[in-house]
Amino acid sequence: MPSLTRAEARDRAELLSVSRMEVELDLDRGAETFGSVTRIHVTATGDGQTFVDVKPVTLHRASLDGEALDVTALSDGRLPLTITAGEHVVEIEATMAFSHDGEGLHRATDPADGEDYVFSHLFLDAAPAVFACLDQPDIKAPYAVCVKAPVDWKVIGNGAATVADGGVWHLAETQPLSTYFVALCAGPYVSVHDEHDGIALGLWARASMAEQLREHAPEMLDVTRRSFDYFHAIFGIRYPFDDYDQVFVPEFNAGAMENPGCVVLRDAYLFRGAVGRDELLTRANTISHEMAHMWFGDLVSPQWWDDLWLNESFAEYMAHRCLVAATDYTEAWVDSTMSRKSWGYGAERAPSTHPVAGSPAPDAKSALANFDGISYAKGAAVIRQLIEFIGDDAFLTGIREYLTAHSFANGTLADFLGAMERASGEDLAEWSRGWLETAGVDALEVDRASGTISRQAPESHPADRPHALDIATYDGGNETSHIALTLQGDRAPVTGLDLAAPLVLPNAGDLTWATPLLDAQSLDALRGQLPLLADDQARAVIWVGLRDGVALARVDPRLLVDLGESALVTETNDSIFSRAGMHLTGRVIRVLLPEEEQDAARARMTRVGEQVLEAADPGSSLALHAARLVARTTDDVEGRLVPWAEGRDLPRGLEGDADFRWILIGQLSRRGVIGAAEIDDALADDRTMSGQLGSLTARAAIPTPEAKEEAWTDLTTNRERSNHELVAIAAGFWGPQDRSLVAPFVERYFTDVPRMTEWLGEDALARVATMTYPSRFVGEETLELSRAALARDDLQQGVRRSIVDQQSELEEALASRRAFPAPARP
Repeated sequence: MPSLTRAEARDRAELLSVSRMEVELDLDRGAETFGSVTRIHVTATGDGQTFVDVKPVTLHRASLDGEALDVTALSDGRLPLTITAGEHVVEIEATMAFSHDGEGLHRATDPADGEDYVFSHLFLDAAPAVFACLDQPDIKAPYAVCVKAPVDWKVIGNGAATVADGGVWHLAETQPLSTYFVALCAGPYVSVHDEHDGIALGLWARASMAEQLREHAPEMLDVTRRSFDYFHAIFGIRYPFDDYDQVFVPEFNAGAMENPGCVVLRDAYLFRGAVGRDELLTRANTISHEMAHMWFGDLVSPQWWDDLWLNESFAEYMAHRCLVAATDYTEAWVDSTMSRKSWGYGAERAPSTHPVAGSPAPDAKSALANFDGISYAKGAAVIRQLIEFIGDDAFLTGIREYLTAHSFANGTLADFLGAMERASGEDLAEWSRGWLETAGVDALEVDRASGTISRQAPESHPADRPHALDIATYDGGNETSHIALTLQGDRAPVTGLDLAAPLVLPNAGDLTWATPLLDAQSLDALRGQLPLLADDQARAVIWVGLRDGVALARVDPRLLVDLGESALVTETNDSIFSRAGMHLTGRVIRVLLPEEEQDAARARMTRVGEQVLEAADPGSSLALHAARLVARTTDDVEGRLVPWAEGRDLPRGLEGDADFRWILIGQLSRRGVIGAAEIDDALADDRTMSGQLGSLTARAAIPTPEAKEEAWTDLTTNRERSNHELVAIAAGFWGPQDRSLVAPFVERYFTDVPRMTEWLGEDALARVATMTYPSRFVGEETLELSRAALARDDLQQGVRRSIVDQQSELEEALASRRAFPAPARP
């Protein structure tokens, strides 16, 4: 179906506005379809031709002011509409299909009890698959929604819900919303309720997760209350919507969605086993992030998709700021460095890099392709730079003006910059061109000989970006000097810096968005200095800088393995230990190192895990991450994998942990120690959604030609699989010790996966295409196949973007292996 273009959206918004939306949904028609009736109250500024968006299984009837419209005119999800000036009512009745790819109105069955659950996810253009509408962000309207549901179901939405006789639920009419924010969750959900500052709070989950919901509710509600108080204080505008429900749903594609009054979150956040502090921090950050959206995105929405950064960058920044200021997670910016900024830097390195703001978005699908770590992490870093440039008081004043002026309406980059300029008295045109409107990441490097720091912009995206940053030097783990400066232009002196110190670290506090290039002396000193370094933030900056260094083929990946062995054994920060460990095992060792060096390097990581597990407090977060590292890397089948999988000699805190057991079962399956029968037995012990996903991963890992063929067929042809099930299969597929078992599927990836566009939504398929890419096969043959696929003109845009980005990582691996080849054998 065609994607709405910006020109079409502009023309339609000039012709039509919507004063009210009435939506009636019947979810009591079985598991495949539901009924949808929509009345759209529109006002036309003149006579014209336009269209209504609707994507039904069957379009039963349509009318304009009671006069029938020709339903056979529906084409590619658009129903033509000839309209005259004045007020009108468009009414459309249709049968819609439940989805299984996480878009539209998704329906999932819980294997624990056979109950069905429904949730909506309408971002970015899935609303017409649920109700007829004018689907674009700048046409906002109040919504009056009623829902017929099975009698034992609960219904949660944007407005407070009441149920009448016959199982019909009525949701309170909302404030004006963009179409993609309309929310509906329905099923036998269980809940925990509270109230704070006059706002009714609700937490919801599947009935089979009631125990986990009750266990985690106190902390989640605490973060919710603290976030409300913080945002009320700094925004100066109270929460502008109805009750505040947070619904944890199955098979959700993203982390969460900021629907006003009805935030939807993936239910993996209701941890059922041992959980690390960094994982709790991530959940708290998500809760605060989605709440920040109530102001940035919901109260004020983007006029068009090229300004999505006004949603995501601000929510990203505000959530971290809130956690540090108002909760116990004061290390949130360290976690941001390790998890969020590393993601964003990877997006910047890819050919698909783009500016934070003003990215070309001629249609909605183009905008979705640019929804990545740049929109989130780089945008948040740029906001920190803006605050350094104009001051925090001016920033907050500008925010309040912007939110007040555009409440329940839409905003643009120009609107935002105007508010900031008025608040600060600064001209931000040049600043915006460098930071917001130009892609690329600068490299920062200290030259000891000249006593200067230099800035190098990428040749492909030249820009003059001022950097507010700090530089620190270290010796024996202690800071020997520290300076703060603003780098204007390409070079500046670093007066007061101890340039004789073994380690010189640009951007030590991670205030700016840049790649810190360590000089040769600092790189050589890392093996001795990093294990002693006391500053968590500085250690995080080093690890992420090294991640960029190996990706750019400037740093030997063997150095990272050495540092993993020497520095992770003394690491005390959960985010650093877990993220660095995952990068080492999943990227550095698995992809960047030559195949003949991988087993020995993996064994070194096992020893790191064993050392930390022995030294850490039993049951602690670090002990958990160490045990996971051992489980992922060990070759000790009889001493570790088998007894742990059988529940023997487990580290404290992991007794009965089903998710940890699935890691072990997957490893045993990958090695051929167990097969389908043992996996079925494990699933019989864990009849949950998580267990189902674990079993799919383990089955896909079975190292036989027959099992690989069966898994690939299931992955690429089974239209009944949910998006999460497909990702689970992909997670286990490529890992056998004998790579020849999966080598034939490298070529098949480039034909079979793109074909899945026939039944999978774009967002879901992009995730599957990324996860399934044969990144383990680092060679020119894979590169040639990838380039040939990109030369085709029939690739879905999301699949194309996934292949482009994965091919970029393949090219990085090839460059690294060329720059740092395996040592010659004697």
